[in-house]
Amino acid sequence: MSETKSKPKATGAKPNDVGTSRQEKSREEKTREEKPRPKKSSPPEKPSPEKSSDAKGPPAEATPEAVGEPAPPPPESVEPDPELTPEEAEQARKKYLLRRFWISARGYWGRGGDRRAWPFTIGVLMLIVVNIGFQYGINVWNRSIFDALEQRNAGTVYFLIAIFLPLVAGSASLVVTQVYMRMTIQRRWRSWLTTSVIARWLANGRYYQLNLVKGDHTNPEARLTEDLRIATESPVDFIAGVLNAFLSASTFIVVLWTIGGALSFTLGGWAITIPGFLVTAAVIYAAITSTSMAVIGRHFVKLSEDKNQAEAELRYVLTRVRENGESIALLGGEEEERSGIDRSFGHVLRQWALLTGQHMRTALVSQGSSLFAPVVPILLCAPKFLEGSMSLGQVMQAASAFGIVQGAFGWLVDNYPRLADWNASARRIASLMMSLDGLERAEESEAFGRIQHGETANGAMLSLDHLSVTLDDGTSVVKETEVEIEPGERVLVAGESGSGKSTLVRAVAGLWPWGSGSVDFHAGRRLFMLPQRPYIPSGTLRRAVAYPAAADNWTIKEISAALDKVGLDYLKDRLKEEAPWDQTLSGGEKQRLAFARLLLHSPDIVVLDEATSALDEKSQDKMMRTVVHELPKVTIISVAHRAELEAFHSRKITLERREGGAKLVSDVDLIPRKAKRNLITRALWGSGGRGGQRR
Repeated sequence: MSETKSKPKATGAKPNDVGTSRQEKSREEKTREEKPRPKKSSPPEKPSPEKSSDAKGPPAEATPEAVGEPAPPPPESVEPDPELTPEEAEQARKKYLLRRFWISARGYWGRGGDRRAWPFTIGVLMLIVVNIGFQYGINVWNRSIFDALEQRNAGTVYFLIAIFLPLVAGSASLVVTQVYMRMTIQRRWRSWLTTSVIARWLANGRYYQLNLVKGDHTNPEARLTEDLRIATESPVDFIAGVLNAFLSASTFIVVLWTIGGALSFTLGGWAITIPGFLVTAAVIYAAITSTSMAVIGRHFVKLSEDKNQAEAELRYVLTRVRENGESIALLGGEEEERSGIDRSFGHVLRQWALLTGQHMRTALVSQGSSLFAPVVPILLCAPKFLEGSMSLGQVMQAASAFGIVQGAFGWLVDNYPRLADWNASARRIASLMMSLDGLERAEESEAFGRIQHGETANGAMLSLDHLSVTLDDGTSVVKETEVEIEPGERVLVAGESGSGKSTLVRAVAGLWPWGSGSVDFHAGRRLFMLPQRPYIPSGTLRRAVAYPAAADNWTIKEISAALDKVGLDYLKDRLKEEAPWDQTLSGGEKQRLAFARLLLHSPDIVVLDEATSALDEKSQDKMMRTVVHELPKVTIISVAHRAELEAFHSRKITLERREGGAKLVSDVDLIPRKAKRNLITRALWGSGGRGGQRR
């Protein structure tokens, strides 16, 4: 697919580039054979945050750790075995979610990942190994110092005190360096994976399409922040912890076996010898604590997942209140909102209460283990020490080694809650990935009905060729629409509420991909959308007016002139002011600001979706006259209910809701034109549609 180059300062929404629909009727195929199909190309340019060539100031720098190549294609869809019970299918789904997370996450160490990933990873592993050596050195020092104290050997004691500080300094330096490298891996891995997922989320309007499809992807903002942070932090800690525990256990089991030797005793007349009795005791002790933790904490994963979901829902409710504060205040809906917040917060507290019970039980095991671990080896070594076969230094060395081995074996006891929390977070981010996988597969597959995008062949600005718009499950919304709009035409799309006008507009803009037929644009033309509720970004008012381009693409004087033309001249002195403009501006002011954007960007095609609904009739007339005067060559497509807007349009098409999908039933010239018209009567009225009279 070739790409068109946009002019400076020109932006607009880019329709999706999607696959060909397989659901074509024979009549459509015959009609398509009668006229040449245009070459498929890229649709109008979309908004770009980059500055134009004449923009002032240095370009924005990319995040230095947002590295890597484009993500590989999504994995194939995995359907559950129909023979599984619902419970088994749910378990299989959860297992696959973890697998799906790793399919993407492991790419950080792959060819398209971070070039520093492997050096830092190897560095952390080497530091862990070296630090085990220092731990062994301190363990040997522990034996020597107590032996010297027992023998009252002052020279040895002073010597050991002198070498203790270098041992501690070396071990501490290794730990500090290990923390730095480990946290750097976590930070860069999170940056890499976040950048990758957000890029997929924003591509082709998927962040919008997720609202239209079913799936477990609610509250994506929480998944992309808190869940993704936990999902990338915990595995690094786990792997480092497991390796450290394994090496520690391996090293100090040898110490225990060597120091403790065999324990012999007589029981019921039988002579019993236990080789490596300290090692055996450490294994049994760890098995008891780990088994207890596994049994007690078996519900940790589900409770952590439920708690995270409840927290995300509470954040979403609070965000909704903040975003709609003006409407809530005007309607006096505080009590109802408080009721909703209380319900969400109550759900959070209930989940926390259940999780608290789990933490209490695991804390009991963990605390009990930590209290018993230092005492058990001393009690076990006491008989040998009392009979003189073990020195005090050996007893203390054995106690230190036993504590290290027990800590290594009890790693699960201390980290099971974090493991459960990671499990829940990884599944939540993986479920978002799976929803994005589905949208991406649908874009590339011919098995789904998808709207095509291309270029017009006869000079028309926009052509809807046998366009049908459906839901993602195939339910028809708009059926078999064929329209050609010429450069400079101002077309009003009318129809009763629910007839599919806004859906048709979203299909034209590429935000709605499902359906059949094609939307073709004049090559190289730029589309700009004005929705009913304009988006006001955070930051300065200057940025809000220039959005989605960079604020300094235009001078203060140019932006002030645009505000003056739309009746916002009283805001010119506040262009550099940072304020919550989304909450400060009224609905009418936001729509005026959107028209100021339109004048600055000066596109070729503009789509107005109820863009003047918050304005009074006089202000609406002024806005439309300004657009017609300032942009005389722009092609306008308006969706509106107000009959007064007909005066500013040259043509009116009407959609009517019908069973099986809305149809275009009327195409009327509001202003007589001599230009060549489209071929709508041939394709639409002849197929059974009810034609309107052309004046």
